[in-house]
Amino acid sequence: MFVGIDVGGTNTDAVLMDGTNLRAWAKVPTTPDVTSGILAALQEVLTDKRALQQVSGVMLGTTHFTNALLERKGLTPTGIVRLALPATTLLPPLVDWPQELSQAIGGFSFMVHGGHEFDGREISPVDPSELRSVARDLRKNGAQAVAISGVFSPVNPAHENQAAAIIQEEAPELRISLSHEHGRIGLLERENAAVLNACLGAAADHTIKAFQEALRSLGLNARLYLSQNDGTLMDAEFAARFPVLTIASGPTNSMRGAAYLSGIRDGIVVDVGGTSTDVGALVNGFPREAAVAVSIAGVRTNFRMPDVLSIPLGGGSILREDPLRIGPDSVGYRLTAEALVFGGSTATATDVAVAGGRARLGTPSLANGLAASTVEWALQEIQARVETCIDQVKLSAGPVPVVLVGGGSILLGDSLNGASQVLRPEHSGVANAIGAAIAQVGGQVEKVFSLEDVPRQEALALARAEAVSKAVAAGADPATVEIVEIDEVPLTYLPSNATLIRVKAAGDLAQPFDRLRTNGG
Repeated sequence: MFVGIDVGGTNTDAVLMDGTNLRAWAKVPTTPDVTSGILAALQEVLTDKRALQQVSGVMLGTTHFTNALLERKGLTPTGIVRLALPATTLLPPLVDWPQELSQAIGGFSFMVHGGHEFDGREISPVDPSELRSVARDLRKNGAQAVAISGVFSPVNPAHENQAAAIIQEEAPELRISLSHEHGRIGLLERENAAVLNACLGAAADHTIKAFQEALRSLGLNARLYLSQNDGTLMDAEFAARFPVLTIASGPTNSMRGAAYLSGIRDGIVVDVGGTSTDVGALVNGFPREAAVAVSIAGVRTNFRMPDVLSIPLGGGSILREDPLRIGPDSVGYRLTAEALVFGGSTATATDVAVAGGRARLGTPSLANGLAASTVEWALQEIQARVETCIDQVKLSAGPVPVVLVGGGSILLGDSLNGASQVLRPEHSGVANAIGAAIAQVGGQVEKVFSLEDVPRQEALALARAEAVSKAVAAGADPATVEIVEIDEVPLTYLPSNATLIRVKAAGDLAQPFDRLRTNGG
């Protein structure tokens, strides 16, 4: 059996899954320290001691690392080493970062010789003495992590790997992130992704250990997995190396759960939570990836992210009458204490849904003070905002299936403009936790190949093999890994018949108890 947990801004949801059967579920308020809320949710779904002994894996979707970046707290002092000279001097590392975030990580940056052209030719050779000097300076400045980026390193990562070995030899205590393992071709965005990953290192170690301790405190001898932002899982050890891959995992969990509960493989998912609504597209049962740079905490990155449109609208959104508006502010996880129907004094979107007859929660009569015209306006406004999001996410004008999930989906009616059908599957309120529990383990690779040097079929085979290898490294059973997506884009603006190949692989979890014994669990 598996336990799936998803931490949201308002609620922490947990489910106990026995194969494809939902054995138990819980929805508890998210706590300020998050971990105690997770414990409370676990205790609710694991009341049966026999079930406790049968759980082999806990799958967690967490906002810990996103919050660390947004709040600028608990970040590791990080240095950035760019292999590029004499190129790229016009735009140094961190050039586009918010000043507060740059200061929070220390902002130590160095530009050294190295890097490659688009076709794999060296810009300049790596200088070992230069890198050893940088390593000493990093140590002197108090850096605890370093992000290494090289020009066109996804084409040829040799210089990044060489620089990492030299710096590790000189300063073995430094945690190292390599940009070719995180982002795509664009230098600044890929470099930014590696820096974000590096500065989250200490927070990842602390948070994952806290989660593991929480599991042990319950007597739960299960392996911990974290949700990635592509709808797949990675084990705790892999997550400690790549914490940045957890960012935006919440919406992807909901979308995977929506696909599982509804049977819809291609369509739109609307996930309404307590503070926000996320709208995204399913393609072959997985979230569609964003094709453009995505901003995280004010930093542009180009590593894989779900193509999700988020708006500040949820069950906890505050309704104000002078002037008449709903949101963007929300009572968040205090909904059950502050909403009118729960005996509070704040009018929220949940009160509107109850007053309008769309839900029956708390004490409905407590929402009778809301004017009928206000309720009607609010319901129409909520509906219109979500319909606009659906239109923005769709790739064609025709109607498509829409799946409603999340506890806040009570705000919406049973028909929506642009929807061929509106599905509200059973247990949709905990679709996010179900999505975490049933997720496979994934690996993805994106590389540019010169087809003059490597035949096309060989290039595809190399990319497939690397994607499978990454999935296995993240915790997948090698016997079950399959290629679920291949994307090939000829780069006609480059010589040497270059092509960009992106491959995604996914497989079932490796046998958890065997892995526990192997790792001394």
